[in-house]
Amino acid sequence: MGRSRRTIPEELLLLALDPTTGTTAQPQSLDLGLAGAQLVELALAGRIAPDGDRIAVVMPRPTGDPTLDSALELLRRRGSPVRAVHWIGGPRLGLRQTYLTHLERCGMVHAVEGQMCGVLPTTRYQASETAISREIRARLDNAIRTGVPPDPRTAALAALAHAVGLGKHLYPGNEGRSSRSRLRDLIRHDPMGGLVAHAVMDVQNGVAAQPRRAPARTAASEPTGVPVQSRRGSMARAVAH
Repeated sequence: MGRSRRTIPEELLLLALDPTTGTTAQPQSLDLGLAGAQLVELALAGRIAPDGDRIAVVMPRPTGDPTLDSALELLRRRGSPVRAVHWIGGPRLGLRQTYLTHLERCGMVHAVEGQMCGVLPTTRYQASETAISREIRARLDNAIRTGVPPDPRTAALAALAHAVGLGKHLYPGNEGRSSRSRLRDLIRHDPMGGLVAHAVMDVQNGVAAQPRRAPARTAASEPTGVPVQSRRGSMARAVAH
């Protein structure tokens, strides 16, 4: 990859990629999650910081990652802190495909061309570096199993995985119920990840009118994974690509 560390959006997308079908789980809510993951990554890079339930740019210097820098520039142009729920609920056309193309260019996934019903062209993505996907999953599994507070990156990844509804994809069935509950509880270990994860869930549930006082909760119901359409004048439109 030419980099020693993957970004949280990349890891979230790899977690969502089904190794059997080559499709992404929870595609609609995943688009929201990727936008939120960009915020967490920018915060970890020291470019933005939470200001209540808003996001403020504290250092506009580019990170060197084109996709992250595009988001950073859009935030800078706002001129004042923006509510996380409004940012995440804004149009994100092509964001998932942008990251899939990036992962393909890095050699982490490869595209498989096909057809639907023998007519419509389709593109599916298979993981090329399965060891990377296993390592990402192992970090979540370890945090869930041991109960030891994870590092901020893993905590944020867990919070976003829960927020977009990947719990049932990663830990399916009744036997995975306790793991899904622990995945949800990891949300409290990273304030920025918690703020963003709750904003993702609020967009899905259409809750954006009132500011959130506390950026993190200790418990939350499992998200629906389906973004709602915007109310004009109250929240931005959540676009599922």
